[in-house]
Amino acid sequence: MFIGRENELEQLEQCYKNNAFEMVVLYGRRRVGKTFLLQEFSKNKKVLFYAAQKQSDKDNLSDFSRVIHSFFELPSYIGSFATWDDAFLLIAEKAGNEHFAFVFDEFPYAAESCESLPSKLQIAIDHHLKKTSLCLVLCGSDQGFMESEVLGEKSPLHGRRTAQIHLSSFNYLDTAKLLSWAKPEDVFKYYACIGGTPYYLSQVDAKQSFTQNVANLFFDPMGFLYEEPVMLLQQELREPALYNSVMRAIASGANRQNEIVSKTGIPTSSIQKYLRTLIRLELIERIVPFGENPQTCKQGLYRLSEACYAFWYRFVAPYTSSIELGLGKVVASHISPDILQDYLARRFERVCGEWLLLQAKESRLPFSAICFGSWWGTDHKRREQADIDVVAANKATSQILLGECKWRNSFNETAALQTLEERATLIKGYKEHWFFLFSKNPVSKKSGEKFASRKNVATLCLNDLYDIEWS
Repeated sequence: MFIGRENELEQLEQCYKNNAFEMVVLYGRRRVGKTFLLQEFSKNKKVLFYAAQKQSDKDNLSDFSRVIHSFFELPSYIGSFATWDDAFLLIAEKAGNEHFAFVFDEFPYAAESCESLPSKLQIAIDHHLKKTSLCLVLCGSDQGFMESEVLGEKSPLHGRRTAQIHLSSFNYLDTAKLLSWAKPEDVFKYYACIGGTPYYLSQVDAKQSFTQNVANLFFDPMGFLYEEPVMLLQQELREPALYNSVMRAIASGANRQNEIVSKTGIPTSSIQKYLRTLIRLELIERIVPFGENPQTCKQGLYRLSEACYAFWYRFVAPYTSSIELGLGKVVASHISPDILQDYLARRFERVCGEWLLLQAKESRLPFSAICFGSWWGTDHKRREQADIDVVAANKATSQILLGECKWRNSFNETAALQTLEERATLIKGYKEHWFFLFSKNPVSKKSGEKFASRKNVATLCLNDLYDIEWS
């Protein structure tokens, strides 16, 4: 079943339909569904599909040769091509007479064993392929390689791409479509703990409860997600141990650069390299208070962005020794409800932020919001620290939406809205204000009736966030 990725699929389809040479660069972290997207794209088309492996250059070229011979129905006695240049030349000759697509999956693997491969492909494009209507798709999981050696200014292939697609994890709504059998609260908890990586979500057993699935996936040495975070760091990075330390530090609450340095022992002069790499891999992110310049703001905080890794480093990593002894289910059953509640509350804020962005894209908010985030800082009037969970605004029209997110079974709804309204002045420069109260459960009937008379107030519960048709 194909879920999500409609825009990406449409872009690939459009490139295929164009009567000119196209080079699409598709990249993203492992397990996000790149190959699945390419398989969907390949349906009912003539597609030369080759997936490189981590092996010698000779073996990759030999495998590529067999794929080409089979695709063009060439006699097997021809044998392997002597060089990549010869293989690309044959493809160009065939593309001059017929329309088809050439998908080169895991291009970085082939380039790893043949450093001149990008240059060879660049020469083939400039001298032969650009004269055809071939739709070439270069795909890779090594995001650093794809960004530097394919898209980068110093790459031989720079300037040749006609489209690029950076495939990220599913958002919370696409995750809900994949887990259509689950109730909204469980869907949210799966998203908060496993994230939106399609392959991870496919491991969830619909016949088991949320608690059972989490215990089996994370707290069993044979569970699919038990070693996944560490394995990804080992596959992607040269110094996995140091990156692992950075991730653990951030997960434990070290959110500022100096705190991370103190926790890990990595010198201040080197820490930025590790942080930038983890940001590029979409495993962490640096956030600043809404309205601040990310380049100059000194209040920036680092946090784990990918939910699966956030959950693993928070609840699994500290207890791997016990889990290895077969005590995983005991460890899972003793997770503090308060700590888990706090974790889910933080992830709920992110889902509310995603909801605002999705609504803005469909023009369903009270105004055209173009900036999003959250705010924290000092309330000088009250002489205390304050925060606003989600913010959406348009500086040009002086309109802003402030949201409070409550992942609790019950709370003082009137007081929460009043606090939110009082904090409206903490973000300067806006004249029109809207106040949204996001909650786990619907607000009480009394509060709902009271808030309904306010045109600039809205309340939404978890079920509302999963109602795609809400307006």
